[in-house]
Amino acid sequence: MAYFLGRLLGPRPTFPADITETEKRLMQEHVVYWSAYLEKGKVLALGPVADPKGTWGLGLFEVADEVEMRFLTSNDPVIKAGLGFVYDILPMPRLTLHK
Repeated sequence: MAYFLGRLLGPRPTFPADITETEKRLMQEHVVYWSAYLEKGKVLALGPVADPKGTWGLGLFEVADEVEMRFLTSNDPVIKAGLGFVYDILPMPRLTLHK
């Protein structure tokens, strides 16, 4: 298995303070999409990060490899919508979990 940190960046620096109705709907679809992978154990943690430089979304993933990671993120509804959301995919050579 491989571990990755996924950082979801919004379509503009002011997001989500000025979220549109379309973006609200997409974010709801985003949560539903990733919740299914939480249940399957591929997602270890999800949530927004209140970074003073700008809010972003964090995901910790346990997947087979980077190919699977890129497949999962490319099928996220916010990415498929083509509205400017983007993922940074950062490999984690080691991850220690408290279970």
